[in-house]
Amino acid sequence: MTNLAGTMRTDNSSPLVQWVWRIVIALSGVALLAMYFNVFDGYEITIVILSAITLIFLGQNWPQFRAHIVSVSLLSWFAVARYGTDLDLGERDFFLNYILSSQSAFMWMSALFVLATLTYFGGLLLRSEFTEKVATALTWSAATMGMVGLMVRWRESYLISHDVGHIPVSNLYEVFILFAVITALLYLFYERRYQTRSLGSFVLFVISAAVAFQLWYTFERHAHEIQPLVPALQSYWMKIHVPTNFVGYGAFSMAAMIGVAYLLKSWRQTRNPNGVMASALPDLAVMDDLMYKAIALGFAFFTVATILGALWAAEAWGGYWSWDPKETWALIVWLNYAAWLHMRMTKGWNGRPMAWWAIIGLFVTIFAFLGVNMFLSGLHSYGTL
Repeated sequence: MTNLAGTMRTDNSSPLVQWVWRIVIALSGVALLAMYFNVFDGYEITIVILSAITLIFLGQNWPQFRAHIVSVSLLSWFAVARYGTDLDLGERDFFLNYILSSQSAFMWMSALFVLATLTYFGGLLLRSEFTEKVATALTWSAATMGMVGLMVRWRESYLISHDVGHIPVSNLYEVFILFAVITALLYLFYERRYQTRSLGSFVLFVISAAVAFQLWYTFERHAHEIQPLVPALQSYWMKIHVPTNFVGYGAFSMAAMIGVAYLLKSWRQTRNPNGVMASALPDLAVMDDLMYKAIALGFAFFTVATILGALWAAEAWGGYWSWDPKETWALIVWLNYAAWLHMRMTKGWNGRPMAWWAIIGLFVTIFAFLGVNMFLSGLHSYGTL
């Protein structure tokens, strides 16, 4: 079997760079708390502290992530400063109107993700390392613009009215953008760790599909318009439950698309060992290991998100669990991936059956997220299409 450790990148940033990063993030967190301490409650203070710790952990040995965070911070600050207190300036100011208003940033994100997907496919088919590097740069740019758009949209909601203002994870439009950004960052992390870009076209394909839905939702349903929160969503739990959930969704989606790549390679190896899919994709053992790690990560976050959702439900509706359709299907998703991990870890299952299972699991997850909203009703009916 291939030595998986040999495929992973293990180099670290210099100690000086790591300490500079830690100090900058820590000081930024302290400054944020100092500025808004009078309006933050205990939960929001905890979120800031945990976010700073997470950024320190992720960025100290990941140069591209550091650049991403710095870019998001500077561009978001510039956009917020341009707005001042005048939301209408977004239609008159050049930088806001064409680049940095939330809607403009999301359009740039959408275009860059689609372009990155095509470029990854081109790099795979041409076996061009340079083309794949360009695709990686496009993916980083898309993730940056998507995150900037979310940060600016957060500020725009408060410019409408303090009562309207909320973190932008409250409806399908916003969470599809969040999904695209999180899935891209997860992929970029593993791309660097495993030193392979040939899976980019597969993972970016599911991101482009989410972008296509988000664009349809924008133009068909005018979903980009910022609306006040419904009463059930006016809770601090939303700020942690939804992002945690979407780390799980992003990881499950990535695992499914790696499963597709695994099946294509295993199929082509028996028919055309020298073809692109057989020779350019990573070894089957590498993809199998990556699929396992993605599902394990997604399962951990989805478990935490489910617990947070139960705590939220107890506060909002008086009970931790009510067998609402959304809750029931969340349990089905959880049981599906729990069974996947159980069979992998205790029975040693791997290869094609687990790849097919990961793909089927994605369809189960999609129904739990979208299908329930479309075809079933319940306490979560505020998320309907």
